[in-house]
Amino acid sequence: MNLETKELPGEEPALVFLHEGLGSVRLWREFPERLTAATGRRALLYSRAGHGDSDVPDAPRTPRFMHEEALEVLPDLLAQHGIERPILVGHSDGGSIALIHAARHPVTALVVLAPHVFVEDVSVASIAEARDTFEATDLRERMGRHHRDAEATFRLWNDIWLAPEFRDWNIEDVLAGIAAPVLAIQGAHDQYGTLAQIDAIEAGVSGPFERVVLDARHSPHLEAPEETLTAASGFIRSLP
Repeated sequence: MNLETKELPGEEPALVFLHEGLGSVRLWREFPERLTAATGRRALLYSRAGHGDSDVPDAPRTPRFMHEEALEVLPDLLAQHGIERPILVGHSDGGSIALIHAARHPVTALVVLAPHVFVEDVSVASIAEARDTFEATDLRERMGRHHRDAEATFRLWNDIWLAPEFRDWNIEDVLAGIAAPVLAIQGAHDQYGTLAQIDAIEAGVSGPFERVVLDARHSPHLEAPEETLTAASGFIRSLP
């Protein structure tokens, strides 16, 4: 499986960016470049299978798709790029993947933007609304500018999140394994999750935890970019 990657030069430990459910390397926009400039860190971005210019998988996703990404794909990718103890920067599903990985593998720290640790009614309602938007608007065409196969990208994300068997998905049980410092950033008006998500992370992790709540929806790095950059870069620069 060939995956689209992008590297930015800088110092170790490296920042590793894990995108959202409909994201890709390009859809991070300028946030990775700005964060690397502000912190001096090396960075690796990649598009998961079915996203961006990465290969599209043949099979639909299962409820364990984030565990598989965190515990199988990501460790191999880090090894290929010579990255040890990364600073994981994850958005939405990428934040969940970061948490799962950090519970089992050594990391320096985590910056999670609008992460999920369990399924909420608001998440399901907004994802169902996204399905209607995809069918009724030009969303397919707009996604096609950023993904090799926009239809596959959308279905891989939307179908599993709306599957009845996914309602029981929950990663609160892994959080105690996270001893590295965690910064959680969430929009106060996030349409895909409530502050209960970062409350659960704070209650569950065994290491230091910080939170920042911004006047934003589900993408604080795009909707409140200066505040997100300030919070993330300050947190990273403060690491021992």
